[in-house]
Amino acid sequence: MKVVLSRKGFDSANGGIPSAVLPNGEVVSFPIPSDDHASFAQLHCENVNYDELLRELAPGRRFKHCHVDPDIDLSRWNTPPKGWKPAFGQIGPSAQYLLNTVGLAPGDMILFFGWFRFVEQTLLGQYYFLPGRGDMHLVWGYLQVGEILDDPKRIARDYPWHPHADRRRFDSSNILIVPRKSLSFAKSKPGWGLLPFARHRVLTAPGQTRAYWQENPVYAPDNLIVSKGRRNASRVPGCIFYPGIWQELGLKDTPETERWAASVVSDGATGTRKT
Repeated sequence: MKVVLSRKGFDSANGGIPSAVLPNGEVVSFPIPSDDHASFAQLHCENVNYDELLRELAPGRRFKHCHVDPDIDLSRWNTPPKGWKPAFGQIGPSAQYLLNTVGLAPGDMILFFGWFRFVEQTLLGQYYFLPGRGDMHLVWGYLQVGEILDDPKRIARDYPWHPHADRRRFDSSNILIVPRKSLSFAKSKPGWGLLPFARHRVLTAPGQTRAYWQENPVYAPDNLIVSKGRRNASRVPGCIFYPGIWQELGLKDTPETERWAASVVSDGATGTRKT
């Protein structure tokens, strides 16, 4: 089982603020702003719409439409799209990297991570980012590949609500990745879903800025699947440095990589975060 770390949600160039870890441990990855049909007002968590939450976390800024992809949580839609099914789209160099360099195939695992910060509520219930709590890269969701679709007619027919179903906006490199019904290594767990906050899902090293990750052999430079001439990471004392904004990173198919991915995904118990 190959594993892909896929960076999704707000970043410094798209949204400009972190996504949120709520007091109950729920992880809210904000989909990046876009000109898609979907809007932040159509999504919710903790009985508050995303646009309301963002107004509190980013006063003075307004976010309207968003790119809901990966779309792996039906419960966050105020009005679920008819016939909804989980899916994740990709296009261009990122899609080609997944298909041609990583060799993504059914059974492989995609772990979605992004930029997060803890939030709290005032006595009046308004959300705010906790001061003094460092930014972090955190794994927030997963999808074990069931099928990779590249037929635009089928994508448009079976996933009409998904942003990658709009044939006017995407070229022939467009793909849609749909999950298995259940995990191959944990049959009782769906093949896709969100993950609550847990320390073992934090990639960032303690006391470091978010680009400095904890040392871990599964995502160390010599265990990466990289295109020729591409340099994704470098070792620094006590950490692994992942600079810049990038999307997909393939990890080599090793027993250690598979065990690590299973440990990240299998422990999905919810509960109040411990900070």
